[in-house]
Amino acid sequence: MSTRKQISIDAIKDLRKMTSASIVDCKKVLQESKGDIDKAVELLRKRGLQIAAEKQARQVKEGRIEAYVHLGNKIGVLLEVGCETDFVARNEDFCQFTKDVAMQITACNPVYIKKEDVPASVIDQEKDKEQFYKAYCLLEQVYVKDPAITIKDYLASLVVKVGENIVIRRFMRYKVGE
Repeated sequence: MSTRKQISIDAIKDLRKMTSASIVDCKKVLQESKGDIDKAVELLRKRGLQIAAEKQARQVKEGRIEAYVHLGNKIGVLLEVGCETDFVARNEDFCQFTKDVAMQITACNPVYIKKEDVPASVIDQEKDKEQFYKAYCLLEQVYVKDPAITIKDYLASLVVKVGENIVIRRFMRYKVGE
């Protein structure tokens, strides 16, 4: 006799709608979390980061250049995001991700992509290194459209969804007068 709690189809559908995870993954994490949606979301997020880490070694030879000019034409961003195949580069979710990240760069003005990009001479001068990373490293920033996650979390969820390594390669932010 199974001691696992029966998970409703509606709960699985709700979690899938929230996270875009597979039905099987949604059912598994809901069973692990004993039906707790918030705990299930957190478990999926952690698994997504693990899967993304495993895919980092794979080469990204395709991708997309995203251009975004903010209302009023005073701020613009050019962004390059790489992926493994041209199929994913044309994928609707990938295209939305590049648009969202370009808007994030416009709004939050990061200087670096990831923590490892910050020169030691710069970070050594900072008292609160974590706050510096959250303010100036794109992947560590809170996502402006969903403050519950970071850009790194958003990227990891996309990697899980499309099944390919995705890398934010570079960006340039332009502002009139700077």
